[in-house]
Amino acid sequence: MRLLATICFAVLACAGCVRVVVHGDPAAMAADPSAALRVATYNTSLYSDEAGGLIRRLEAGDPGARKIAAVLQRVRPDLVLLNEFDYDQAERAADLFQQRYLQVAQQGGGESLRYPYRYLAPVNTGVPSGLDLDGNGSAGGNGRERGNDAWGFGLHPGQYGMLVLSRYPIDSVAVRTFQQLKWNAMPDASRPSDPASRGFHYSDAVWKQLRLSSKSHWDVPVRTPLGTVHFLVSHPTPPVFDGPEDRNGARNADEIRLWREYVSPGDKPWLCDDQGRCGGLAADARFAIAGDLNNDPADGDGRHDAIVELLEHPRVLRYATPRSVGAVDSAATYAQSGISHRGSPAHATGDFGPKVGTLRLDYVLPSVGMSVRGSGVFWPAQGDADAAIADGSDHHLVWVDLMR
Repeated sequence: MRLLATICFAVLACAGCVRVVVHGDPAAMAADPSAALRVATYNTSLYSDEAGGLIRRLEAGDPGARKIAAVLQRVRPDLVLLNEFDYDQAERAADLFQQRYLQVAQQGGGESLRYPYRYLAPVNTGVPSGLDLDGNGSAGGNGRERGNDAWGFGLHPGQYGMLVLSRYPIDSVAVRTFQQLKWNAMPDASRPSDPASRGFHYSDAVWKQLRLSSKSHWDVPVRTPLGTVHFLVSHPTPPVFDGPEDRNGARNADEIRLWREYVSPGDKPWLCDDQGRCGGLAADARFAIAGDLNNDPADGDGRHDAIVELLEHPRVLRYATPRSVGAVDSAATYAQSGISHRGSPAHATGDFGPKVGTLRLDYVLPSVGMSVRGSGVFWPAQGDADAAIADGSDHHLVWVDLMR
C-alpha cells in the first residue's frame, strides 16, 4: 500500500509539470507532494440534440472536444466532474473521449492524460414522465414539447448527462444515486405556485410523482491519498425558461438544498437513494461538492439564498474563491455596454452572452477537515495563447488542490 501511494504521488508530480496561467500555479501545486488531490468541475457542452449525436461528433473528430481535452491536459485534475456530457448505456462516448482525445496530446494542451476509473449512470433529462408538466394539455409530443414533459428537460434520454473521471479507485458498490427521489419527499419543498391564481402550479396528482433532480445527484466515494472522499456531484436545472410560477427557480433551489440536507446532521428517513438506502452522509465523512449549480450568489436569475446557504454550511470549508484574469477581462467588456454585476468579476466561471454577461455558476466545495493549497478557474486573459483552448464551452474549468 505504501509503495502504491508513493507511485501515485510520483505520477501526480510528473503529470503536473505543465504551466497553467490561472490563479495559483497548478503546475507548481502538482509538483508538490503535499498537494495530494486536485479536484475539478467542468461543464463541457459535449451534448447533442439527437440521440447518439455526441458519439458521432467524437467519431468524426470534434474541435470542441479537442479543446475540452486540451484544457484537461493542461490542468490535469485527479478527480473531475464533466457536466453536459451525453450519457449512453454502452459508454461509447466516454470511451471515445478517453481514447481519441484525452490520451492524444492536443494542440495547446499538455501530455496524454488517462483516467483509469470513471462513473456514469442514467439521468432524468429526456426521460418521458408520461405527465403534462408544461401545462399545454397533452403529455409528450415532439421536440421541445417532448422535452418539457420529461423528468428533466432534454430532447432524448441522457442529454446533458454527467461523467466522473478519476485517477484513483471509485468504490462503485458504495455509490449512491438520487435520480428518482420525489420532490415532495423533501420537507418544506418549494412547491411552485401561480401568483395570479394563488394556487399550486402542479396538480396534487402530478406533484406526488415529480422527481427532484433534473439530471441526478450522485455520491461517488473515491479512495484517494487523503482517504475516502465523497464526490457529491449534480447539475441543477437553470432557474429560467419558465413563467411567473418560477418552477425552475424553485427546483434549482431545492436541488441545491438537497446537498445541504445530505451533509447536515440528523435522521432523514425521507432521503432515500435509488437503491432504497435512506439517510444522509456520515458526520465524519470527507466530501467535495462539485458541479454547474446554475446559481450565482449575487447576480443573474435564481434564488440566491440557496447557493449562499450551501457556501456557508458549517461542514463546507471556507477558502478563497477561485478566480481568473479572463473573467475580469470579459466583465470589463460587458461593462462597456452597460452590464454590471454586484459580485466580484474575478469569481465568474462562465460567459453567457450580451444579455447576461458573466456569472459564477460552477463550484468545487470541499468539506472541513481538509485544507486548500491553491485554486483557480481556467480562463486565461484575452490575448493569452491559452485562450485558444478555453472557448470549447461557455463555462470554464474550476479546480481546487486539497491537502490533509
